[in-house]
Amino acid sequence: MDISSKDGNKKQFSGKASISPFGSKLMVEGPLKKLSDDGGASISYVFSGKTSYLEQSSKFLYSYIDSAGLPFNFTDLYGKVSVNGENGSKVNFFGFNYNDQVRYKAVSDLNWDAWGAGTNFMVLPSSSPVLIMGKFNISDYQISLAENDPNSGEQMPPRSSKINGFNLGFDFKYFIKADEIKYGIEVNGFKTEFNFFNSVGREIEQNNYTTELSGYVDAKIIRGLFVINPGFRAQYYASLKNFSPEPRLGIKYNVSENFRLKAAGGVYSQNLISANSDRDVVNLFYGFLSGPENLQDNIINEDGSEVERTHSLQKATHAIFGVEQDIGKNFTINVEGYFKRFNQLTNMNRNKLYDDNGDNFDIPDIAKKDFIIETGNAYGFDAVLKYSVEKTYLWFVYSLGKVTRWDGVQTYSPVFDRRHNINIVGTQKFGKNDGWEVNLRWNLGSGLPFTQTQGYYHLIDYSQGLGTNGNTTNSDNLSIIYAPINEGRLPAYHRLDLAVKRKITISEKSEINITASVTNIYSRNNIFYVDRITNQKVYQLPILPSLGVNWSF
Repeated sequence: MDISSKDGNKKQFSGKASISPFGSKLMVEGPLKKLSDDGGASISYVFSGKTSYLEQSSKFLYSYIDSAGLPFNFTDLYGKVSVNGENGSKVNFFGFNYNDQVRYKAVSDLNWDAWGAGTNFMVLPSSSPVLIMGKFNISDYQISLAENDPNSGEQMPPRSSKINGFNLGFDFKYFIKADEIKYGIEVNGFKTEFNFFNSVGREIEQNNYTTELSGYVDAKIIRGLFVINPGFRAQYYASLKNFSPEPRLGIKYNVSENFRLKAAGGVYSQNLISANSDRDVVNLFYGFLSGPENLQDNIINEDGSEVERTHSLQKATHAIFGVEQDIGKNFTINVEGYFKRFNQLTNMNRNKLYDDNGDNFDIPDIAKKDFIIETGNAYGFDAVLKYSVEKTYLWFVYSLGKVTRWDGVQTYSPVFDRRHNINIVGTQKFGKNDGWEVNLRWNLGSGLPFTQTQGYYHLIDYSQGLGTNGNTTNSDNLSIIYAPINEGRLPAYHRLDLAVKRKITISEKSEINITASVTNIYSRNNIFYVDRITNQKVYQLPILPSLGVNWSF
């Protein structure tokens, strides 16, 4: 993703401050070296921070939900300094630190922590059609989930994942009349640390260092009614000693002023993979790992045939086709269909029963390797309808999709295979100087897949040797018999939110916005977490009214 953040105010100090029952936010910006009316160089800064105190405020404001409070906590900090040259060249320095935590009933301790820092620059050489850009960033992200055993109360083996690394790149953009050519190089290096236990209790652990070198060229060519966007990326995965050439192409055809056709396709590869567990009804833990080496040697096709694995990368081929239609001055409809073939994917081996060592050399890979190879498909379409007039904005989105995976044993639906998704967003402004604004949002998502519980059995400790009598030995610890993977579906998720905002102008440079909102108006019980042993259900937040104040100065 290419994410851009705003520069600080170059001429004067300004900011925003807000407070609500959930938390508070502060953003301040201003010049360190003021931009003069005649232009010239300038230095500006922007800093933002937000924190929650919902766990404390909910004890008396939302005690009907949980008298002990709602244990959702976060603190996010971000800062940036921008140095702007007289000719438009600039350099930015930035840093961030984000901390999030949940302690909620069956979830003992769930944490996300991330920090990063970096710099980027843009140079506009005088009397040259070339734009030069560069970047250097470092970052660190980690997630950990510690749970208590529902029977003994003792802490179960924690799941944890950490990724940190650097990113260095240079980009060049060349303008040829109405056309553009962009090219560049990039180096990524990162370390992943991953510790996990699968559904049968076998540990999967990986610590890995990865380096990637890539170069790309991307063009935008306008010829009559056509906009052509050819591209090519060359990716070298040094740690895997693998080179991946990846062509891409996008085309838009302006049939008329109000009707457009578009299509895109390409070949893509990825070394970094995400990992979660089918032992969770709702997946709260998403770990990350890269370039796993303990991988099966052969790929098993759906017809039972086997082919030798030639690389460890994940690869996919994408194809997209869409139409855009303007209906009058106020309506726009956009429909896109897509098909993605996942030629090779890496996933954790949920079927691992044995350690991969010399004692188990005759055991098939599918039963002893930490990771397995999968293939699959994803296809569907998205439809977006927008209506916009001076004071009214409506947005309707419907998505239909299907995702399947083949893991060498079975075809299944991954945890993110949501068949239907609907979003309706509306905004209405009214009153003098548009001082009032009403916002409404409704979201519906059909149920996500999960692996059902088929049964339970008492877990007997055979550590005393073969003389242990399973018929007479008692055990209070239950273990789970899992049904086939992801054959169940969670209930549909849906929620309606309403917000009414009143804008009060204090002066030309200062205003106050008072927002009254209601989250989950009809108090839908949407699943947050399910404990498999006790069958205890934890729901997301019910109806939640709030009143907040935002001051811009």
